[in-house]
Amino acid sequence: MKAALVRTLVRLLIVPVVAVLAALMVGAPGAHAATDLSKVAGELRENPVYVDPAASGQLAESDAEALADKIKDADKPVFVAVLPADVPTQDLFRNLRTETGVTGLYGIRLGDEFDARADSSVMSPQAVSNLVTAVGDAGDAKAQLNDFVDDALRNVGGSAPSSWSDGSGTDVPVGGLVTVGALLAAGGAGAYALARRNRRRHEEEQRAALEKLRVVVDEDITAFGEELDRLDFHPGEPGADDAMRADYEHALDAYERAKSLMAAATKPEDVRAVTQAVEDGRFSLARLAARREGSPLPERRPPCFFDPRHGPSVADASWTPPGGATRDVPVCAADRTRLAEGRDPVVREVDTEYGRRPYWEAGPAYGPWAGGYFGGGILPGLLIGTMLGSMMAAPAYGADYGSGYGDFGGYEGGDVSGADFDTGDYGGGFGDG
Repeated sequence: MKAALVRTLVRLLIVPVVAVLAALMVGAPGAHAATDLSKVAGELRENPVYVDPAASGQLAESDAEALADKIKDADKPVFVAVLPADVPTQDLFRNLRTETGVTGLYGIRLGDEFDARADSSVMSPQAVSNLVTAVGDAGDAKAQLNDFVDDALRNVGGSAPSSWSDGSGTDVPVGGLVTVGALLAAGGAGAYALARRNRRRHEEEQRAALEKLRVVVDEDITAFGEELDRLDFHPGEPGADDAMRADYEHALDAYERAKSLMAAATKPEDVRAVTQAVEDGRFSLARLAARREGSPLPERRPPCFFDPRHGPSVADASWTPPGGATRDVPVCAADRTRLAEGRDPVVREVDTEYGRRPYWEAGPAYGPWAGGYFGGGILPGLLIGTMLGSMMAAPAYGADYGSGYGDFGGYEGGDVSGADFDTGDYGGGFGDG
């Protein structure tokens, strides 16, 4: 009877005991050499940072622990491995991802070189390339890896794998279970407090981002209302027909919908629906204006890239941002003329910590705002090489701001997929990322 009771207690406490023991060892890099990728992968499944003993001179144990803590606190699927320079580089990322079997972003410091790869479901290849380029001249391993992780945590999507906190193994002695139970209670309370603190911090960041957006969106709604007034259309005026009245009513409804949606917004991603309504209403005004003038009805096009308040675009024009690649962007008639004459377009600027800047050089909260205007998958090409584009290049950006590319939905990361993944995401030689 006594033995059965002991076995029952062990079964009840074994999993939380292991979780506590694992928590006490958070961040500890591997203790044994593991140039074999299967061993490296095994370590990464238990902890986000692995330092090979042969490369311990690159990153101190305390620095590895701090880096691991940072990743775990952010709850993001970011993996970092510090390996000696003589590790074979052929298919290194692909083989490591196969062995690890977890969706995420993988950064490897190999001797003095650094490169990264990611599953495209959590970060696009362009975004990964941007991250690698940004930390290329960061200096020593500690500075480089911290810069990489800091940037990655702002952009990568999904959550950390559960294995980082679940622990493993069952060989726990019966003695001391009562003490461990007390530790569990204290640890549970601490974890709950940490979760609450992180949630409050996230909510505060979301509120602050929304307040920045509110100024810009209110300007948009006000400008749209002024367009309605300037149109000076009366449903009963001579020459007005049902089609004109339908366009006018649709524009009025869009105006009221935008105001209502903005008043109800509680987080940045809610703004996307507001700018969608404004864009829809402006197109109705363009149709109404064409009907009144007897002109051909305009085709449905996105608004002017440089400032959506300019109204629907009339064409695509070639544009090169400072330090960026040339791309075609939708432009209004006035900006098309300016560009053709070699002049600068009239750009929408917003307040940032660096002063007034073009919206594509502002913070991540402007992603939903731009997404409402430029949905349907065209946004990636427009924003490539800009600050906002770099932030949004990961589909996972939607996890925080609801505005990844495509359908602007949320994305998952940290899933256990085994060897079932797109190997193309991990192709190329080391250093080619």
